[in-house]
Amino acid sequence: MHQILDSRKEEQIVPLFRLGFRPFFLLGALFSCLAMLGWLGQLNGWFTLPGIGNPIWWHAHEMLFGFGAAIVAGFLLTAVQNWTAHPGVRSWPLALIVGLWALPRSLLPWQGEDSLTLMALDLTWLPLCAWFLAKPIIMTRQWRNLFFVPLLVVLTLLNAASWLWRDDWSVVEHLLITAVLLFTTLIAVMGGRVIPFFTARATGMEKAVPLPWLERTALAALWLILLLWLLLPTQWVTGLYMFPLYIVAAAAHLYRQLRWRPATTVAHPLLWSLHLAYLFIPLGLAALAAHSAGWPITLSLTSHLLSAGSMGTMILGMIARVSLGHSGRALQVRHRITVAFALVILSALMRVLLPLCWPNLTLTGWNLSGWSWIAAYGLFVWVYAPILTSPRADGHPG
Repeated sequence: MHQILDSRKEEQIVPLFRLGFRPFFLLGALFSCLAMLGWLGQLNGWFTLPGIGNPIWWHAHEMLFGFGAAIVAGFLLTAVQNWTAHPGVRSWPLALIVGLWALPRSLLPWQGEDSLTLMALDLTWLPLCAWFLAKPIIMTRQWRNLFFVPLLVVLTLLNAASWLWRDDWSVVEHLLITAVLLFTTLIAVMGGRVIPFFTARATGMEKAVPLPWLERTALAALWLILLLWLLLPTQWVTGLYMFPLYIVAAAAHLYRQLRWRPATTVAHPLLWSLHLAYLFIPLGLAALAAHSAGWPITLSLTSHLLSAGSMGTMILGMIARVSLGHSGRALQVRHRITVAFALVILSALMRVLLPLCWPNLTLTGWNLSGWSWIAAYGLFVWVYAPILTSPRADGHPG
């Protein structure tokens, strides 16, 4: 891809803004640490953020629409260059998008949830990403990848709705879980494309041949679940009649993931992190089935299997890998990032298992989970900040 860019023009751009993965991965990871610290501080009464009237809404909203959406934007704005052979957004247009993302994150704790200006800013940057994503895809007729554009639009609409109904927790919880399911669907689609390929290349084995019926069943079931959560109220998508759909989806995704030979990845942290991240998808879907059957597991615990578990682990694994590949470095991580992978998985497990198995340790579980998350993503920022703010190691643009 370096052949489509002018090296002399590239050298005039600050390295941080030479491609979308750089600012969004670095600042998104850093923001997740700060946001988690802000959540723990309010949860334990260490301090208050003057603009936050509902800390639970702020925590959930910022981890999804602040952190999660930023990583997705960075990934897509980088990947589109590979898909289309057209230069990705860079320089001042990229800085503008990042600024529109960063302003609401920085000002919300101080100016408050009632600020229409902050809401407007927060609803601007993702459609701008969608525009920069759609333009080269349409020009090159890469229709297979065009579905990411409406996904960003739907994510923006969910964000808007979460702002407008933030005082009605029953509505907001439904919107937030729907957003989690949207991220989960994105992970399932992209995971099916890259995890078997990465596994085969690193282990020297043949790539697992996809079974058409399994691919259709797994993805169609997940798309249907997402659609039902988008269209129907909570009581309709958590009723007993949803149990078969959740079970079928969980079983299909578990079988799909096991066919990718996860046991062969034990020696490769950049691989086993992705496989374990995907494993949280069938676990989360099975938990949804359990909830619909009346078992004592809350929607909050269920959603955290998919958010803290699948999203948190997959994001860390992917940004660690993509940052190396797109900076011209070998796809190898050292002990600090391996520890980070273990910590983010531990964060998800403690967030779910301690409150579920020992309800009297709920607050302890939340705290341990939060600190594990901060340590995991803090290690990423520590290791990758020099990489993401420096030119490519191989001298190529990007």
